[in-house]
Amino acid sequence: MRVTKLASNCENGDCPTLYLTDRGTVLVQGETPADHGLTLPAHETVVEIPAELLRKVLRDQRI
Repeated sequence: MRVTKLASNCENGDCPTLYLTDRGTVLVQGETPADHGLTLPAHETVVEIPAELLRKVLRDQRI
């Protein structure tokens, strides 16, 4: 899989980031919250990212 960085909150790679794959999907790097109260299948997870990160991607029209 080839991955291209779309947007991040920093440059060191240790913060919320969105990536576009060559499969036409988006990978999300963020915090794993423990207090979400959701019931998820064992093969899925949720991550938390700032809403501003999504706004940045949309503003820059990178997808």
